[in-house]
Amino acid sequence: MKKVCFCGISGSGMSALAQVLKQKGFEVSGSDRSFDNNKDIVIKKSLENLGIKIFKQDGSAVDKNTDFLYVSTAVEESVPDVKKALELGIQIKKRSDLLSELFQSYKYGVAVGGTSGKTTLTAMIGFILDKLNYNPTVINGGILKDYEKNEGIANVILNDGDIAVIEADESDGSIEKYTPYIGVVNNISLDHKSIADLQKLFTNFINRSSFGVVNADCENSEELLKLKNVKTFSIKNKNADIYLSDIKPLQNGISYKLKDKTFTLKLIGRFNVLNAAAAILTTSLLGIDVFEAADVLQSFSGTKRRLDIIGVKNNITVIDDFAHNPDKIKASLSALREYDGRLLVMFQPHGFTPMRMMGKQIIENISKILNKDDILFMPEIFYAGGSVKKDISSKDLTDYAKTLGLNAYFFDTRDEIKEKLLFLAQKGDRIVVMGARDNSLTDFCKSILDSIK
Repeated sequence: MKKVCFCGISGSGMSALAQVLKQKGFEVSGSDRSFDNNKDIVIKKSLENLGIKIFKQDGSAVDKNTDFLYVSTAVEESVPDVKKALELGIQIKKRSDLLSELFQSYKYGVAVGGTSGKTTLTAMIGFILDKLNYNPTVINGGILKDYEKNEGIANVILNDGDIAVIEADESDGSIEKYTPYIGVVNNISLDHKSIADLQKLFTNFINRSSFGVVNADCENSEELLKLKNVKTFSIKNKNADIYLSDIKPLQNGISYKLKDKTFTLKLIGRFNVLNAAAAILTTSLLGIDVFEAADVLQSFSGTKRRLDIIGVKNNITVIDDFAHNPDKIKASLSALREYDGRLLVMFQPHGFTPMRMMGKQIIENISKILNKDDILFMPEIFYAGGSVKKDISSKDLTDYAKTLGLNAYFFDTRDEIKEKLLFLAQKGDRIVVMGARDNSLTDFCKSILDSIK
């Protein structure tokens, strides 16, 4: 038995890997400053219920018998657990190194890449494989709604088969560590890196894969389509390997046709039909009939914080969404625009560097969707710690939004936004909270819903 410790275990990537190692028989412990600050307590209890011991982040989680300390990219050497490991000569590894080691140990590895939709697509592929008894291990970045009643945290599906499905992150370059049986590129759009850098990353990624699955509708993926090992999916191009057509919004979802058969999803948005096309194509490369895969997806409930309806009160709907880059925000708001009701949108940006790079494009995309009756609210940029140049503010972005004709408001705090939202909200409105990296946004949504009179 190996004894391992996770520093920053509350994070979605770290908690998922901790659960996988626990299932494989490792002695697992961890710490997180969120727990020390009395945050993410549900995550803490879920891990403890699995037998994972949680320590304060004061170095006590690490001792001379610890074989490895796993850290995320955000963890610095000044953290007590890291200092203790260095003092004791214990090997420190990155989260992405562990994920790569696990991934490569499976006979069939499916790595899902792309700048948008990775979490939902990874969940769809895993859901199809699991429901059809292919026994996959699925390691995801979001909470899978269909597995929330399982013990532990529902960002994994734990099985003992020979297939692994993972969400492969390009933002920190760790995608370069994976050599998949099937490499999926859902799309390429501006996010943490330039388009040119992303195209190079994803080209190399597909070249390392036995099969590549690529979005034929993404203009930034055109060069990938020329690679010899590529299969394509589309909702526009009839010549793609998987083509879904006749897309129609429904009251609680969306419908589409696969060849001559009609299927539905419990999710909204054309982008989710595109996700379904990618999932159907990917699982077909593992031997699953395309119609059978589409049928299974009809019962797929989605992932948390992806256009996630928190509740409806007094005919006002509160929606929680992870969208944080230009394309994700445009896709989510476009999906909501297909239904009646005013949109009151709170977007919380994360990271000063990302906002310098793509803040204006985010605002431009929002301005293309919101109309004169809709309202945009923004608190200050979410700061997760560390050394960073704070030379841009959400106020700069709301000022720019006003020049584009948007009803835009900047407030220093979310409490001020909540007060304004509750004052302005009317029957039929949709209140949408958007932003990444901040687990408290869901609780913020719930507090808005609870406060609606």
